[in-house]
Amino acid sequence: MSRKDKQNKNKSIEEKLIKDLSLKLDTTVHYQKERRLWISINPDQIVETCSKAYELGFEHLSTISVTDWLDEGKHEVTYHLWSYSHNHLLTIKTKIDRKKPIISSISSIWGGNAETCERECHELFGVKFEGNPNLTPLFLEDWEGPPPFLKDFNWREFVKKDMYDQNNPREKVYFEVKK
Repeated sequence: MSRKDKQNKNKSIEEKLIKDLSLKLDTTVHYQKERRLWISINPDQIVETCSKAYELGFEHLSTISVTDWLDEGKHEVTYHLWSYSHNHLLTIKTKIDRKKPIISSISSIWGGNAETCERECHELFGVKFEGNPNLTPLFLEDWEGPPPFLKDFNWREFVKKDMYDQNNPREKVYFEVKK
């Protein structure tokens, strides 16, 4: 089979997959690049959409990530799903309110893998995943500050205030005003 024939065959499979996903997920599936598709949904559709994606062969949750859109007052929660049978990545994006960052957990679909990803997003961005029974810290066990990955968290001031001593000659440089 020639390279062009392979590309045409892959394109045909991809078009069918996009059509099937668009119908079953009740949304528009966008082509990002070869073997990478994405959709954008309302946050209240996350469990249903992930369940359908799982049934359609996207059986592996690679990760969940959060982007803090400070100017919009939103968090974008992104789910990366892999299908071994289709050999495609499906990215599901949704935006939630930054002041009340709450979304339903998908741990009922992907179990401990989803639980761990949600714990990380909760710890670093403050997103609450309703239905996740374990949102305990993964990395910051004794942390009492705000979620450290928020764009408006000034980690330099936090470290200066809580970690350095102005009277220590070796650390005094951190408190000197630069002109």
